[in-house]
Amino acid sequence: MTHYRKSPEAIAALSPEEYHVTQENGTEPPGTGRYLHNHEPGIYVDVVSGEPLFASSDKYDSGCGWPAFTKPIEPANILEREDRSLGMIRTEVRSAHGNSHLGHVFPDGPLDRGGLRYCINSAALRFIHRDDMEAEGYGEYLPQVEGRK
Repeated sequence: MTHYRKSPEAIAALSPEEYHVTQENGTEPPGTGRYLHNHEPGIYVDVVSGEPLFASSDKYDSGCGWPAFTKPIEPANILEREDRSLGMIRTEVRSAHGNSHLGHVFPDGPLDRGGLRYCINSAALRFIHRDDMEAEGYGEYLPQVEGRK
């Protein structure tokens, strides 16, 4: 069993934007994230801990300016908590093992896919292409990526 964790080495390797988003609850500017228009098959993992978070098969274009997903690939790796910042009430999404701020979840996603929109900062993610998943230790998630749109 793989153990995912936050380490000083992983934190030191973050870019300033990755650090701001994941460690200081920041947000990248809309429309700027490196994964916003990524349509390759694979999975998205926490840039800090490597824990699997979302599958490309659950990614969709929501028009919100950030990558959007209908559900997590491994629900146990996602924590949700109330966020009252910016004068509104939202549900923050964090990684369970890395404790990275990822973004927020909203109840306005595609109804035929559960109705949720996980609005996630690209700076909180690392993408692993389907062709590299086995070699990087994520082979068990291939069925969630293979043959799905």
